Amino acid sequence: MRRFFLILGVLGLAGFLSLYFLFQVKTAPAGTGDHSVDFMVKSGWGPSAVTSSLSDAKLIRSRTFFRYQLLLMGKERSIKKGIYSLNDGMSAEKIISVITSGQTKTRRVTIPEGYNNRQIGDVLTEKGFFASRAEFLEYASRKDILSKYSIPTASTEGYLFPETYEIPIGYPKEKIIETMIQLFLAKTKELKEFPTDPQKRHELVILASIVEREAVLPEERALVAGVFANRMRQNYPLESCATIQYTFEKQKKRIYFKDLEVDSPYNTYKVRGLPPGPIANPGLPAIEAALHPIETDYMFFVVKGDGSHQFSKSYGDHVRAKKKYLGS
Repeated sequence: MRRFFLILGVLGLAGFLSLYFLFQVKTAPAGTGDHSVDFMVKSGWGPSAVTSSLSDAKLIRSRTFFRYQLLLMGKERSIKKGIYSLNDGMSAEKIISVITSGQTKTRRVTIPEGYNNRQIGDVLTEKGFFASRAEFLEYASRKDILSKYSIPTASTEGYLFPETYEIPIGYPKEKIIETMIQLFLAKTKELKEFPTDPQKRHELVILASIVEREAVLPEERALVAGVFANRMRQNYPLESCATIQYTFEKQKKRIYFKDLEVDSPYNTYKVRGLPPGPIANPGLPAIEAALHPIETDYMFFVVKGDGSHQFSKSYGDHVRAKKKYLGS
């Protein structure tokens, strides 16, 4: 009897070791790692669909043993939708760790300071997050988003914070917009005296967007803001070429006198005060400049050849500066 149990034990151990080694073989990498795949886990996919797709992509050796590995790791209900960078050099355990991490493949997107929504739409379209500029602008004007963040206008223009973003491929389109707005709110919250009232905040963002587009040199931002503050205080038109540029689909190399006749609420040569909305998405330095403009007697400025400006207190001095630097 003792011999019988001994034999049974040996056979059981042999069976266990055989199964163990088979499990190790079947859950080992399916290849050498040379075969890479952007693997998509679609919304609503369960373990079966994921396992089948992994097998079709030749990333696993065995569907059955992959499911066993999922069970052993307790991860059957932890698979997250998204796109993951996988290769056939990964073991089943490694693949499961990746597709349950939620760390999906991303693309880096840089939004420069001063880009308007049309330009941002072009960038995100080129990166594959939107089908077209028109689709982006549609999402960037959604009423539910504007209402959620108390933006008192018909567009998110001005509130999409310029930054370098790592955006997951397949990320919801409205979430891309909201991520940029949320960063704007987080950054501006750090600024002393930044207004919390939506309308006052909006007016500040409009001015900051004009400063962003007008001032090339960082050291001139607060001074440019000071000139515009003087003009508004004296009910003098802002006369900003940057607001004229905003009315055109593509920025012109130079604004001519005929362009100043454009019929638009953004024509600050004709319309006094601020335009109805921002003309770009300003960075934090431009917002700070608009929030704390330099007190000055200057009322005019004209751009020089190097991007800096000549500031003037009187209209006569301004005319002479224009002739000197613009030839007009």
